[in-house]
Amino acid sequence: MIGHIDSDCFYVSCERVRSYTLRGVPCGVLGNQGACVIAKSYELKSYGVKTGHPIWEAKKLCPHAVFVKRDFRWYEVISRRLLDLLKTVSPRVEYYSIDEMFFDASELQRYFQLPLPDATRALQTLVQDEVGVPVSIGIAPSRALAKLGSDAGKPFGVHIVDRENCESFLRSQPVGELCGIGRRSERKLQDRNIHTCWDFRQADRLLIRDLLTIKGEALWWELRGDAVTPIQTSRPPHKAIARGGSCGGKTSDPERIRAWAVRNIERLIEALDHHRVYARHISLQIDANKTALWLGRTPLAVPSASFRTIYDAVMPMLSAAPKDHLVSHMHIIAENLVWRDRIQKSLFFEDAQSPLDELKRNINQKLGRFAIRSAETLPLHEIYHDTTHNYDICDVSGKMCF
Repeated sequence: MIGHIDSDCFYVSCERVRSYTLRGVPCGVLGNQGACVIAKSYELKSYGVKTGHPIWEAKKLCPHAVFVKRDFRWYEVISRRLLDLLKTVSPRVEYYSIDEMFFDASELQRYFQLPLPDATRALQTLVQDEVGVPVSIGIAPSRALAKLGSDAGKPFGVHIVDRENCESFLRSQPVGELCGIGRRSERKLQDRNIHTCWDFRQADRLLIRDLLTIKGEALWWELRGDAVTPIQTSRPPHKAIARGGSCGGKTSDPERIRAWAVRNIERLIEALDHHRVYARHISLQIDANKTALWLGRTPLAVPSASFRTIYDAVMPMLSAAPKDHLVSHMHIIAENLVWRDRIQKSLFFEDAQSPLDELKRNINQKLGRFAIRSAETLPLHEIYHDTTHNYDICDVSGKMCF
């Protein structure tokens, strides 16, 4: 059996671990610049506040709500506690995302010396007591069923999908609830009169494959209880690594855009150092209103994780990008990666990082992130003066979903 454990309102729950005054009150976590709600408690949700709501709209809906700024570094601490605890109960655990994990549930009954439903409840209580966050748990023969079970059990529920209740459970679940079925795929299925997960399971396998490719067929098998997607205990090597995101609002200021590019380069080099790889290609994507506006790609003369090399690749692309749109998001992507200890060096090979790169890395590891940074990031003074921006969700390593 496979288990899926999913934290309820994870960011809010983490804030409540270190602040008891937030418990039982409507609470929201704010994202970039404190402008919009990125997570909400169930109390706040009951007032109609949704993820993505601007703070001024959320305050109108719930004037007495409490809002706190995000702190991804703290959320990673709590996430690692949950991961470590789960590893003591299960022989195999997949760190799927910061608030979700799959695990081998075969040892659950033996560990707690209880029948499976009671053992699952015992695990839920253990997490609440030891980690401090409420979780929902699904147990089933496959990943897709286990995740569907935990989603259906929210909040703070336990759902075991077995042979006896599988049909009634799948009949109660709209097909759009399946992880991996987006709106476009849902419309395709509904056009074929497939509305529930049970309809999906009973559909012709070749039809599903024709509509949704091999990934849809894998879901079809999983809904029948065949675990075609195993638990992965270690993350496969990255094919590409990206750093970027919001530019803190729409801007056409060339100095701020350049500063965001440099900040993202420095974050990208940190990630390349962490994974011990060099990049052979660098891409720059610029978005306007979350729509890709421009994409450039540059090969590097030699595999590199050097600030100067990547900077020299990014800046010409930035200069070539259109200037007639406000920029809202930016991503810098390292592609065609190569392991540092497997690179074939020529007689004229130069070290991929300079002594200055190494000095900068050592000082920042000792004194804190961005203790030394490029002077070109000075236009972002408000970002560096706010510690909530020192860490981002994609800086949490080891997750499968990134």
